[in-house]
Amino acid sequence: MHIDWKIKQFSELSTEELYQVLRLRSEVFVVEQKCAYLDMDNADQLAIHVMGWTDGGLAAYTRLFAAGIKFDMAAIGRVVTAPFARNKGIGRILMQFSISTLETRWGKIPIKIGAQLYLQQFYESLGFVKSSEMYMEDDIPHIEMIRTPA
Repeated sequence: MHIDWKIKQFSELSTEELYQVLRLRSEVFVVEQKCAYLDMDNADQLAIHVMGWTDGGLAAYTRLFAAGIKFDMAAIGRVVTAPFARNKGIGRILMQFSISTLETRWGKIPIKIGAQLYLQQFYESLGFVKSSEMYMEDDIPHIEMIRTPA
């Protein structure tokens, strides 16, 4: 599957791109995971948006933050793969691309994520290490994880 990557600041997103991002996040985080929460948290305006497009539409997405915005270190969040694009390795490619993009912008610095607990092994395979006890966020078990550059 060919992925066309786009990296944009909030002000650079087209209306269509923003709609597709918010739709995908709602489809997965609100509807599929049954979390009634306010996805639009006023952080999108401070994020770098990483979008992976295929012929089927928006297949994968993350948002990246400089240190001091979401955590005391750089962060990757809202990691999501569209249902039509799952089980094809796109989640791993998305995270590798996001890590690379973050390091290009801000250097090889520690990266922190708030990961859903069931994805701990996936994130460990990308170099992240558990850094907190389990906590509940929107009724889903989470842990914080940190990736320290090699």
